[in-house]
Amino acid sequence: MTALERAFAEAAKLPEDEQEALAALILEEVSRQRRQRKAFATSSDRLAGLAEECAKLDLAEEQAMAEEGHWK
Repeated sequence: MTALERAFAEAAKLPEDEQEALAALILEEVSRQRRQRKAFATSSDRLAGLAEECAKLDLAEEQAMAEEGHWK
């Protein structure tokens, strides 16, 4: 028996209103975890794009400073 099965067996012994409250908490947590995984999956692509954009801006700034004679 898995830990989840043991937890459900114990929860089944609770009064119905407590079972409903516990079920709502579990379902909300599962939903939150799914949203979090989805956000992390898409954020890495966005972060890579932002890092590339920052690198390009930094290079452009260095080139402009070199052209202006700030760096020799």
